[in-house]
Amino acid sequence: MSTRLFIKKNWISLMKINSLWLCVITLIGVILLFELTSLDLYFQDFFYNFQTHQWVIDRNERISKLFFYTGVKKLFIFLLLCLVLSLIFLRKNPVILKYRQGLILVCLSAVVIPLFIGGLKSITNVPCPRDIEHYQGTYPYVRLLDKYPANFHQTKNIKCYPAGHASGAFALLSLYFLFKTTRNRRISLGIVMGLAWSMGNYKMLIGDHFFSHTWVTMNLSWIIILLLKRILESQRFNFNFMPNCEE
Repeated sequence: MSTRLFIKKNWISLMKINSLWLCVITLIGVILLFELTSLDLYFQDFFYNFQTHQWVIDRNERISKLFFYTGVKKLFIFLLLCLVLSLIFLRKNPVILKYRQGLILVCLSAVVIPLFIGGLKSITNVPCPRDIEHYQGTYPYVRLLDKYPANFHQTKNIKCYPAGHASGAFALLSLYFLFKTTRNRRISLGIVMGLAWSMGNYKMLIGDHFFSHTWVTMNLSWIIILLLKRILESQRFNFNFMPNCEE
């Protein structure tokens, strides 16, 4: 299928998925939605027992922690290592050559996104659900644009917003540009979204994050992926991800 025909046939989906400005506007809208409402507390209350003062899942429960935290982190690191080694030592392999552009984007996303989210967490100074007084913690309920009460003192910034754990999984949204067919791209989006949100939901169920924390990480991850893609498609690198797409 020619590039012109592909774009004409799929222009609506391309505008929705691949528009950087639309993603930025969505991110601003999401932030404002949760800043101006109490939706985070409303959702989080479902996961906390106010009588027993316990979360739905105990953070020290081994099986769920293995599947949704420690295990998946190790799997992510292993996957990234395999991709990097493949690009280095199997760079002349026909399969690697065919998917080289997409593999580079995935590797860059897998490194840049967690680092960016981690750095952002260190300066936002927003507490986790388990830290706030509403859930028997010691911090006031403070959102991104809120100020701490004058009588509240903290020795160092708290690091909780946006969600860092799911950032590695959301970085894999870059797999969308690795595959050549529309069907495979949609499948990759579905699998990655399922994986990332299962990790994000786990952190909500143990009191580590509000819903907005994960949503903002998802939006930021996609924006970073699109920026990296644009850099790779610039004249300096001359990568091209879309024209090869087929039905």
